[in-house]
Amino acid sequence: MSKHNKGKELLQDLFVLELANNHLGDIKRGESIISQYSKVVRYNKIKAAIKLQIRDVDNFIHDDYKNYKKSRYISKTISTKLSKSSYKKLSDKIISSGCIAMATPFDEKSVDVCEELGYPIIKIASSDANDWPLIEKIASKKLPTIVSTGGMSELDIDNIVDYFNKRDIPLAVNHCVSLYPSEDHELELDQIDYLRKRYPNNIIGFSSHEYHNWTNSMIASYAKGARTWERHIDINEGGVAVSKYNSIPDNIHEWFQAYQKAREICGGNSTSRRIISNRETVYLDELVRGIYMRKDIPKGTKISSDNFNDLFKLAIPLVKGQLSCREIVNETIILKDLKASKPLMIDDVDSPYSKSDNLRKVINNRGID
Repeated sequence: MSKHNKGKELLQDLFVLELANNHLGDIKRGESIISQYSKVVRYNKIKAAIKLQIRDVDNFIHDDYKNYKKSRYISKTISTKLSKSSYKKLSDKIISSGCIAMATPFDEKSVDVCEELGYPIIKIASSDANDWPLIEKIASKKLPTIVSTGGMSELDIDNIVDYFNKRDIPLAVNHCVSLYPSEDHELELDQIDYLRKRYPNNIIGFSSHEYHNWTNSMIASYAKGARTWERHIDINEGGVAVSKYNSIPDNIHEWFQAYQKAREICGGNSTSRRIISNRETVYLDELVRGIYMRKDIPKGTKISSDNFNDLFKLAIPLVKGQLSCREIVNETIILKDLKASKPLMIDDVDSPYSKSDNLRKVINNRGID
């Protein structure tokens, strides 16, 4: 398998769980979140990544504004600052817990940190989908990448997809509505259809922030063809209120269960005609009309469209070895004298069906005894 295909396979059916608000910059809280969610992942046998947010805080915020109190984003970024060793500690915990470690880097130096920590996947946030210095830095690592489309224009999405595809870098494109939280009527899941049609060579996903239900959007998004998903995760610990757009472990368990149910009911084959089960075939055979003689028919009679209705009638049940409405063939010859009301059997006529071993087997095994 090529490197590109391996990277694309890594993104396929991947669940990304983002530690909300950078777990408040608290390592112990981060480890507790990882521990609780990895158990849910293992229980449900899901391929999941737990995602961190990495910023070079000292340079990310201009020196003149590091004490600027009117910006919640600046204050939160400073308060949740972590060292590289702290990121490594959390990453090791993620990996040892059976999940994939990955991150959203928000600046070029943080992209290098992702590489140093050995992350196999990188995420581009909706807010950075037009930040071309950052995008070019991420692309230079040649790692499978996920981008959330958020408020991007069609041209913006075209540009980033084209940039990654030309460099043969696997890129998953996540439909995303950047409203935290999102109401159900704001989800716009039909955008998954649009993205799949416009970018047929890319995995299409769904980054979700709704909060009323963890089942409906999963089943709908899977059915529409989404094959990677993302949610923010948190825990009810330390007296900190969990934001509406965040999930707690029970929510994620419900989400995973909905995914398993979606896979079950969708069947997993969208590129070719499904295989018809024997159970379904047997059921349908009971509804098929068999050919019965209306009158005595002498040997040597030639069947045609002109005399068929005079010689035969169609009725249920169909019996084993009997020809049905599906096998009416003109210009076939009756091979023996036949009695009125009896079924027309496969060996009663000189037809293509009697000459094929496979067709004979099908006809002899269907219907009632």
